Amino acid sequence: MAEVLLFHHAQGLTSGVRAFADAIRASGHIVHAPDLFEGRTFQSIEAGLAYIGEIGFDAMRERGVRVADELPPGLVYAGFSFGVLPAQKLAQTRPGARGALLFYSCLPISGEWAFGPWPDGVPVQIHGMDNDPVFVGEGDIHAAREIVEKVEDAELFLYPGDQHYFADSSLPSYDADATALLTTRVLVFLDRIATKLADKGHSTDNS
Repeated sequence: MAEVLLFHHAQGLTSGVRAFADAIRASGHIVHAPDLFEGRTFQSIEAGLAYIGEIGFDAMRERGVRVADELPPGLVYAGFSFGVLPAQKLAQTRPGARGALLFYSCLPISGEWAFGPWPDGVPVQIHGMDNDPVFVGEGDIHAAREIVEKVEDAELFLYPGDQHYFADSSLPSYDADATALLTTRVLVFLDRIATKLADKGHSTDNS
């Protein structure tokens, strides 16, 4: 099994995010889904972003990063939109990362605001809709394509549609078909990591 640290989006730890985490757990993986908003959820992305702005985007990102201090190093880091900020930072900077799952958002790996180059041996999947005004319109797709171009084990999956939080079953933006396909791809990714870990452990046991 793989162990995942999953960060929610700007509307908080909604029932849809919890349901996604439960779906991954049901397939035999461990999922940690911390609530960075301390119980708050918001009715719109704008309201959630306003709350993050009050705390500070850097401060909120670091709140997520600190969650990992209580967990083992060998994690897959995952994030939905805003949650990509701590997830991608941890995947790129915390030793021992097993992989990264970036949903609806992506940060550059070069330039002034980058966390640095992508670490060797850390696979990554990036998921977004092909007409999402945030993922595509605000340029995250360019960062995603940079990662695919430069990282050996990187995949970008685009889904038809214009919704941002399309995999959150509790929101009007939910797209069941796209979510089913996304979940299948995520589980293939996690199963591959779990198999690799099991093979490594078996090799060690017999050495």
